[in-house]
Amino acid sequence: MIKIAVMGHGVVGSGVVEVLLKNGSKIAQKAGQPVEIKKILDIRKFPDSPLAERFTDNFEDIVNDSEIEIVVETIGGLKPAYDFVKRCLLAGKSVVTSNKELVAEKGDELLKIAREKNLNFLFEASVGGGIPILRPLDQCLAANQVYEIAGILNGTTNFVLTKMIRDGVPFEDALELAQKNGYAERDPSADIQGHDVCRKICILASLAFGKHVYPRQVHTEGIQNITLDDVKYASAIGGVIKLIGRASKREDGRLDCIVAPMIIPETSQLADVNDVFNGILVRGDAIGDVVFYGQGAGKLPTASAVVADIIDEAKHISRPKILNWEPGEEGYVADYLQNPVSVMLRFKCSDASAVQSLVEGQLGKCERVVVKNAPQDELALVTPTVEEYKIHQAVGLLAGAKLVSFIRIAEL
Repeated sequence: MIKIAVMGHGVVGSGVVEVLLKNGSKIAQKAGQPVEIKKILDIRKFPDSPLAERFTDNFEDIVNDSEIEIVVETIGGLKPAYDFVKRCLLAGKSVVTSNKELVAEKGDELLKIAREKNLNFLFEASVGGGIPILRPLDQCLAANQVYEIAGILNGTTNFVLTKMIRDGVPFEDALELAQKNGYAERDPSADIQGHDVCRKICILASLAFGKHVYPRQVHTEGIQNITLDDVKYASAIGGVIKLIGRASKREDGRLDCIVAPMIIPETSQLADVNDVFNGILVRGDAIGDVVFYGQGAGKLPTASAVVADIIDEAKHISRPKILNWEPGEEGYVADYLQNPVSVMLRFKCSDASAVQSLVEGQLGKCERVVVKNAPQDELALVTPTVEEYKIHQAVGLLAGAKLVSFIRIAEL
């Protein structure tokens, strides 16, 4: 029998306990031995839980218990999760976490400790909830040179954009509906502003390319400025708007990495990923394009991924799995303004022809986008593919036009 502790009894933590209790015999068969929850850490009391007597509000009860070999962290955030996880690893306990912020910020350090201590540190649930992506990326696609990863990595923003695209619901109303349905937090800023996607693409890029990508290195934009007019213009060029996290390898060894709303073709496999679902595209030299699809969040889907990691660690308690990447460095992620990109620009201006001529004088031939019932003072252009800084420079020269929308276009 292997004894574990669960730190945090919120949505994911309670789901982990539920799955372990409900499917105990099946899990024991897969793990090669029974898995027993010895301690559950939470500041709250749960007297109605079948494991009520195993709750504690003292972390020391876990880190100092020599019988506990695996610790599950579902607290979230960096404090106190980082300190707790680090101390558990230093105390000789393997760790499973669903905490994307922890892995994105501290993954290289925690993986190094685990490696030095001959332990496991696994975090499948930190990206994509119940979608298996990290293990396939590390194992099943190991024969490939992965050169790009791009995906819809946040269910809240995807639900909002789906409502805007499919039902014509304005952003504010779509967000309110997401909150009513439990898809968005009361404070949805981490989702809406792109920070959640940033953490996830950092983890994917770190694993795929072998060196830690820190969130501070990734240019991040959210969907808070996307309007129904943007949706209409995207449709006019055969595209849909999705919040995309994207990382690709440059010839010089550095990475291009960005999080932003992007117009992708309606024919893209990611274009049909709607509502709260996630889709992750992996491009490799041998396999071509592979898409992973499923529910990216939720109590039981995420708990399923956590429990799969528990089983994996139970099977490898004396022979750790090699999941690893090196520390990152400044300059490893290239300046996003140097990346070649095509952009849809939308202006308010009195002389559309003059503005278009000025933009084309700086960037080259642009495609003008026309939609029905557009205001006479509105101009939408699709630029040629050039380094992004050149587009910003061109826009900066337009004294007689107001830029109202700037959306990158991605061939995914």
